[in-house]
Amino acid sequence: MFSISGTEEDDIMSNSMGKLGFHNKIILAPMVRVGTLPMRLLALDYGADIVFCEELIDIKMARCRRIVNDVLKTVDFVAPDDRVMFRTCATEKDRVVFQMGTADPERALAVALLVENDVAAVDVNMGCPKEYSTKGGMGSALLSNPDRIEAILTTLVRGISKPVTCKIRILPTMEETVSLVKRIEKTGVAAISVHGRMKEERPRHPVHCDYIRAIAESVSIPVIASGGSLDLIKTNEDIETFRKETGASSVMLARAAMWNPSIFRSQGALSVDEAMKEYIKYAVRYDNNTFNTKYCLCQMLRDRVESPMGKRLHAAQTNEEICEVFGMAGFYQMTQVELEAQRQVLQDTSGPSLRPARDGDVITMAVRFERREYPPQITPKMYLLEWSRQEKIDQPAYETEQRAQDRAFQSTVTVAQTKYRSTLWEKSKKFAEQAAAIVCLRTLGVPEGRIGEENSGLVNKRKRGERRLSASEDTSVTHSINRKRRVTEESQKEERESSDTLMVVNGSCGQTVPRP
Repeated sequence: MFSISGTEEDDIMSNSMGKLGFHNKIILAPMVRVGTLPMRLLALDYGADIVFCEELIDIKMARCRRIVNDVLKTVDFVAPDDRVMFRTCATEKDRVVFQMGTADPERALAVALLVENDVAAVDVNMGCPKEYSTKGGMGSALLSNPDRIEAILTTLVRGISKPVTCKIRILPTMEETVSLVKRIEKTGVAAISVHGRMKEERPRHPVHCDYIRAIAESVSIPVIASGGSLDLIKTNEDIETFRKETGASSVMLARAAMWNPSIFRSQGALSVDEAMKEYIKYAVRYDNNTFNTKYCLCQMLRDRVESPMGKRLHAAQTNEEICEVFGMAGFYQMTQVELEAQRQVLQDTSGPSLRPARDGDVITMAVRFERREYPPQITPKMYLLEWSRQEKIDQPAYETEQRAQDRAFQSTVTVAQTKYRSTLWEKSKKFAEQAAAIVCLRTLGVPEGRIGEENSGLVNKRKRGERRLSASEDTSVTHSINRKRRVTEESQKEERESSDTLMVVNGSCGQTVPRP
């Protein structure tokens, strides 16, 4: 008769409560530069039950803003420099585990609270031996500090509603390892992943299945076995063999999945070339970072990385160029048309806030400058400058002011004696000026250079005219730059002279208020 173990009963209870369970699962491991949204979605398509994101450092994540991306239909966690640190979507919401690098309980909790409504569980990396993780006491450095491990995990378990897990490496002796794991279990974590190598060992060293088995036999929570990709797991059938050999509840795949994510298919793996094309589709659809896209594809190419295709891939600088290497230029163009149509629909249905309005003598619109929506080296300011030249009118002039309460910026651009401004405040002067340029361009019906926008010819043949354009653009914004420099110098001087007053923008209108 088929019986259900205590661990399986816990898993059934977790699932009935809407929480992620970790028994009898096949899992995509956290991998830096690999575990972004396209790889996670592809792994799920091929049969993975759970997917981990790449390790993300708590300090960087704590500074992020949560932004709903209505064009891509994603939730983005965006850093102050406008980089997307973590992107997720509804497809993976109930199966994605957010892994963080941390050495601080309170900071870990702050990040977990930031993401918990968009992920299925939160994991703490305690096994990565690389310097970027161990510096500051993170990653495998935590293994020598069990008190801190206990503090971090206890704080997370008590502080968030989603399951908390951790991933470790084994210690020099089996006794030390089992002792640490028992202590971890008492914190209330839902599962523990064990990479069966010590922190000094590398993939060329054999995985210690006996250590993982001893851990699995010593605790009641699910144990996830990791580290078998090179020696033991080459096909989908090998996954179950590795699970039985380690006595683990589940198995986590890293390099085997990186080389060919279709290893998750129970029907058998597909060709790497087919998997690469499916990966590229997700990378384009979700605007994946080009560097990450290229890195993943190079890992899949493996010994073909020096082939003519591999060399063309190395030379590619955009996702569009990557698509050309794989004969997918048509797919790229079609996807960009679809995304641009979605942007247009959003603009048309968002009400008057995205339509020009009058505020005195200024034309306003609620827009932000999103750097990821524009190709490298292309900006709305550049397009506005070129349009002004073609129309033989004075170059755009920017005036920027800073708001006191949050130090945000708002810029007004004057073009042909008409002023334009975004009603939204930006985090930097540069972004505020770009937003003002966008308002002007959209009001005039002039292209602004966004990805997928039809080539207007405004900014063209840039390599040949790079020096001339650069010099002209420098001249066009000299007045604005000097003005901003004066504002900065005056602000610094006023901060030093506490008896003076500070010119600030209080609310939506400028006032002079005493310095506190």
